[in-house]
Amino acid sequence: MASTKRKRRESFGAIRQRSSGRYQASYVGPDGRRHNAPQTFDGITDARGWLAVQQARILDGTWSEFETVRAEQAGKGRGATFAEYAEDWVATRTNRNGEHLRPRTAAEYRRLLTGALSPFAGSRLSAITPDQVRAWYSSIIASGTKTQAARAYELLKAILTTAVTDGRIKTNPCQIRGAASASTGRKVEPPTAAELQTIVDAITPKFRAAVILAAWAGLRYGELTELRRRDIEVLDGDEGAGSIVVNVSRAVAHVPGQGFVVGRTKSEAGVRTIVLPPHVNEIVESHLEEHVGRSADSLLFPSADGSGHLAQSAFYKHWDPARRVAGRGDMPWHALRHYGATRAALAGATLKELQARLGHSTVAAAMRYQHTAGRDEELARRMSELA
Repeated sequence: MASTKRKRRESFGAIRQRSSGRYQASYVGPDGRRHNAPQTFDGITDARGWLAVQQARILDGTWSEFETVRAEQAGKGRGATFAEYAEDWVATRTNRNGEHLRPRTAAEYRRLLTGALSPFAGSRLSAITPDQVRAWYSSIIASGTKTQAARAYELLKAILTTAVTDGRIKTNPCQIRGAASASTGRKVEPPTAAELQTIVDAITPKFRAAVILAAWAGLRYGELTELRRRDIEVLDGDEGAGSIVVNVSRAVAHVPGQGFVVGRTKSEAGVRTIVLPPHVNEIVESHLEEHVGRSADSLLFPSADGSGHLAQSAFYKHWDPARRVAGRGDMPWHALRHYGATRAALAGATLKELQARLGHSTVAAAMRYQHTAGRDEELARRMSELA
């Protein structure tokens, strides 16, 4: 193979003929750095034309270091693999508040990238086509993992949307309507009041309050297992005396390779204050007295040796037998949160009240609980009574 030819001296910039026969142009910008054209050229005239444009931009004051570097990166990106770009995307991704991804979220994205999205790993961004995406998505759906497929597709689409913005590709090849919202269709059925009571009676005593707080306060597992003595407040005084308030401001997550990481709740809306219904106060008060350390920082539900947070796998050794006693071996822990939501809806909670109690960022999720609770049927019965 012929070697790269000597760089040509130009009145502005420099031009080098590559071993491929194509021409590469570069120049030193006002920032003192050498900048290469984002692509090579068929002929020297084209290379000189590009240099002339850059010189004109510098002379008339429209040259921008940011735009120049962005164009260079875009040129490099045409040869970058999806895996390389995706890793950089995860490492630099920020939310609307300018915050980087939480460790648990970043770990989940990387799991999807090395798992469901691995077929794209070695592909150049510009080589990923709509028909390849459709074929991949169809194969994932065929395997029966619809929820997994939806999450992976949503991530793929988000990454490639950024690639379009960055100028790495012209259009996003993810064009499957509704793919990001696909699900197995399996409905989470909360326990009945009788089933919940059976679970409370059957579970290891030190976890009865955990079931109660998940069911009646609608706490997520990560919120529940980061609760500390100082987060439980018993009101006194004339108004609300005896009421128990749960203050949720943090959550814990187990991140592979990092262990337990305490951080913010799932969203800003997750920071909330929840008043428990009075009939469950006794169980919570007894738990505080019998199973929680006296320090304000003592966890309500620590690990077995009391040294740290309670792993979900460890807790399931107690949860699984209890739910099976109730005849609900099919029921996930999250169903208790649904129970509390439906009870609040039946008690007359508005969508805004449900949103606040559950810590949702929008009313969309709260609407699901209104329907689950049979609010429409209740309204129909009331209409019939007025007929």
